[in-house]
Amino acid sequence: MRSAHCVEVTFEKSHARRFDLVFGADGIHSAVRKHRFGPEQDFVRFLGYYYAVVGTTDAVTAASPDRERATGWMYNEPGRMAVVGGPKAPELFVFASDPIDYDRGDITEQKRLLAAAYAGAGWRVPGLLAHLDDAPDFYLDSIARVEADTYTAGRVALLGDVAYGNTLGGFGTGLALVGAYVLAGELAAAGGDHHVAFGRYNEQMHRYAKVARKAGAGPFLAPKSPTRIRLRNWTFKSKALFGLMMRLTDSFATDIDLQDYPALRSAGRPGNVDHP
Repeated sequence: MRSAHCVEVTFEKSHARRFDLVFGADGIHSAVRKHRFGPEQDFVRFLGYYYAVVGTTDAVTAASPDRERATGWMYNEPGRMAVVGGPKAPELFVFASDPIDYDRGDITEQKRLLAAAYAGAGWRVPGLLAHLDDAPDFYLDSIARVEADTYTAGRVALLGDVAYGNTLGGFGTGLALVGAYVLAGELAAAGGDHHVAFGRYNEQMHRYAKVARKAGAGPFLAPKSPTRIRLRNWTFKSKALFGLMMRLTDSFATDIDLQDYPALRSAGRPGNVDHP
């Protein structure tokens, strides 16, 4: 229930409560966004790829060479990538696909989908897939981008991947931290007036989040042809091309002038908290 003065929130495993403001920070498949802004398909755009993060068993970890566990190895076939020992997870898979209709709560089904997507793959992939049933951790999801014209509605505000997510795009953590800072700062600067604060938050973050609206990790990680794989590899091997790519990435990531919010600093000092 919504009113001019509060939001009444119902919970699956708790009693209903009333809040002055509600912030949705519950990921790209946000329930908050769904209930207040509309269905997921209105905001989340599938980008033609899926990824899976797999936690390995102790036996698989022990069998991997020390160098492999420390540095990671990446294997590509057209439209498919497998990484072992990378910084994100013990095993990472990225593959091109049409949209797949599956139960996001059924891990067994998802493991079968991953095995089917990599049927016939070379290198060490068959051995990695053979241990899927024993994997202690497993997560599969689409590579997708959130496209939203506004991040606020009434007394509800979205931040992080809910508002400007781009799977494996490389800017998620930074955008989430900046978004939280800007939102808190504007609320403090506006003296708690969410109408003013939300307007400023939307204006600033929509401009900065353009970096997430442009990036697409799938074609880079799992190119769909041998030629594109070679071109991607040349980018890594060439110091000039790799340096240019990193400079462009840095310019996108730092393309914002963060304001200083004195009111936010003051609000955090002892003695400045109002008690009911």
